[in-house]
This record gives sequence, C-alpha cells and structure tokens, in this order.
Amino acid sequence: MKEAWALTHGDRREAYGDARQTFSAYAMVWSGLLRQKLKPGVTISAEDVTLMMAALKLCRESNAPRRDNVVDAHGYLVLHAEILGESQS
Repeated sequence: MKEAWALTHGDRREAYGDARQTFSAYAMVWSGLLRQKLKPGVTISAEDVTLMMAALKLCRESNAPRRDNVVDAHGYLVLHAEILGESQS
C-alpha cells in the first residue's frame, strides 16, 4: 500500500500528470471508442477508468500472480478514491 501511494503521488504523477485530468482524457477516448456500444448520452468517467484499470490488474493477478499486479491495482484504487474526493468538493 505504501509503495502504491508513493508511485501514484511521486514518479507516476510527475510522469503522467494530475490523476483527474489524465483519467478524464482516457475516459473521453474510451467513450469515443465505445460510442456504438454505449447508450446515447452515456460516457465513461474518470472514475470508471480507474475501476476498470484496477479490474484489469486483478484479472492479471488471477491468471499470473505478480506483486506488480497487486501494487498497481491498489494504486488505481488510491487514484479512484482521490478522484471521488475531488469530484465531491
């Protein structure tokens, strides 16, 4: 947990920027890619992206356990909580 926190608030934040902005950009791209499958007016949110990325890491962990999967899944959930906190303020 400490490692995930350090990554999401250190090196990766410096490399990829603010979590809300970054995951909102991913959400716009994913919404565009999925536009034919989503109901009209429905889009993917930054929060959705963090949950789906955590789910991806959990799926990988169930198939091929590696410490990296667990650390990254936790990191995505840390960012999820952060984005939720920002969106509620």
